[in-house]
Amino acid sequence: KAMCSGKLQTALLVTGYFVYLLVGAAVFQALERTAEKQEKMAAAQMKEAFLQNFTQLTVAEMEQFMENLIEAIQNGVYPVGNESQFEESNWDFSNSFFFAGTVVSTIGYGTLHPKTAGGQLFCVFFALFGIPLNIVFLHRVGKMLSLLCKKLGKFLYEKGMRKKKIKFLTLLFFLATGILVFLCLPSVFFQITEGWSYSEGIYFAFITLSTIGFGDYVVGKQSDRKYFSYYRVLVAIWILFGLAWIALLFNL
Repeated sequence: KAMCSGKLQTALLVTGYFVYLLVGAAVFQALERTAEKQEKMAAAQMKEAFLQNFTQLTVAEMEQFMENLIEAIQNGVYPVGNESQFEESNWDFSNSFFFAGTVVSTIGYGTLHPKTAGGQLFCVFFALFGIPLNIVFLHRVGKMLSLLCKKLGKFLYEKGMRKKKIKFLTLLFFLATGILVFLCLPSVFFQITEGWSYSEGIYFAFITLSTIGFGDYVVGKQSDRKYFSYYRVLVAIWILFGLAWIALLFNL
């Protein structure tokens, strides 16, 4: 009964956690998408005006254009290419889910952030409850993985191995497996999908899973590359389970 109750609690926690992220993603998308569209239209008009009059601009007007351009880029609007690129939103569901995941995991790349008053206020409350929920989620997943460690240790103990050696081998096994699953293999995937070098993929994976999150490398942000649907959702899920793996290592 205790085991069934524990499994039920875990299932409810995992379900509640992902529902929380899905609801958060939907709210961020609803609050930010319209404002972003207006910002992109303004950036497109600014670019068009510049291309028509750049030979006649004064130094002051040129500097003003540069300030506006920098502000647009800081807000996630890149006025390059044709008009069809302006139709692609930074706040589609995949990007919104990715953002929600980086908020609760406290990575905070800084490349995508809410700009409306409603979005910023919602982000405060979303993080206020989401960060503790994330800690509980990671602790529970880490605990489940710890049970696998115990089973492995019990198996080795029955084979006549000493306890100190079992602890060392268990830690080594989960360290090596985690490095392969959460660092080495994803880096190959990022190399193919993003066009990064393998070392850049390793660097991104480590900076992300350590929650440093510089923001110098972020997935799905290159305008010249085509990404498959829900690419960033899969990356967000990789991040969450990668953090759970790190939580397991701390437990061990």
